[in-house]
Amino acid sequence: MSLLKIAHVPAAIVDAGDTVFYAVTVMARERVGAVAVEDKTLKGDLQGIFTERDVMLRVVQEERNPRGTLVRDVMTSPVETASEKTTAKEALALMLDRHLRHLPILGSAGQILGMLSTRNLLSNKVEDLERQLDSMDQFLLNDGPGG
Repeated sequence: MSLLKIAHVPAAIVDAGDTVFYAVTVMARERVGAVAVEDKTLKGDLQGIFTERDVMLRVVQEERNPRGTLVRDVMTSPVETASEKTTAKEALALMLDRHLRHLPILGSAGQILGMLSTRNLLSNKVEDLERQLDSMDQFLLNDGPGG
């Protein structure tokens, strides 16, 4: 299954020159824990990722003003990414190995297509397991006497 079917698509994106306050507003509006960061002056390529953890450790803990702090100054960069062809299993292995909660998905031209979260992966796995369980239940219920 394509990661884009389980990721947040399109990804929430902010510009590196936006304020932290604006980025948090976008995160709240989109109901996501991370936004991709691009720099429109550099043709919009992925520059980093800004997460709830960045807010906590690089803004709140350092007592920075969210209305005066730019995302570029507190984002995580460089950032690990996945491609359209990355499997869910590969993405999960990467995220677990590198302790990542969010993984931007890039297209072949480097464009930001979506944002995968551990929540997306776990929800997808739970749905898959529920389908398997329902299928097994149906099989057992249909297997009557004599057969």
